[in-house]
Amino acid sequence: MAKMQSALADPRQMEAFAQPGAGVKALLNEFELTQDFPGCYVLQENGKPIYVGISRGVIGRLRQHVFGKTHFDASLAFRIAMKKHPDETVAKLTRSDAMLNPLFGTSFAEAQAYLRSLQVAYVAIENPLELYLFEPYCALKLDTHQWNSFRTH
Repeated sequence: MAKMQSALADPRQMEAFAQPGAGVKALLNEFELTQDFPGCYVLQENGKPIYVGISRGVIGRLRQHVFGKTHFDASLAFRIAMKKHPDETVAKLTRSDAMLNPLFGTSFAEAQAYLRSLQVAYVAIENPLELYLFEPYCALKLDTHQWNSFRTH
């Protein structure tokens, strides 16, 4: 957690992962990394942690959050967008059908724009067991319960 706290003190802008035409390789080059890596990341809004995630390829995953076109690729944007439609017809749709709904599509695009406005901190964690256990620990420690539900979908 000490490494994550240090990373949280000096986060990157999520906008860096949303450069048109810049794929994972270009981002790795820009960030002076030789390869993508497994690890944990924390999205922050004005210094306040709002979401903890993990991935076997953190740079690629962060890019998916802001460019993903499906509810699998951009699951956080999907959840944020769905929160805008709790009692409407959209909420009754399957995840795939919601992505085809024009009203929901607008909310989804707005959610991705919101994610681009955030900051992100990340740490590499090579051990898969440590990685999977660190995510809920970090989410509890940073109180990101609004977006970290740990419910399966």
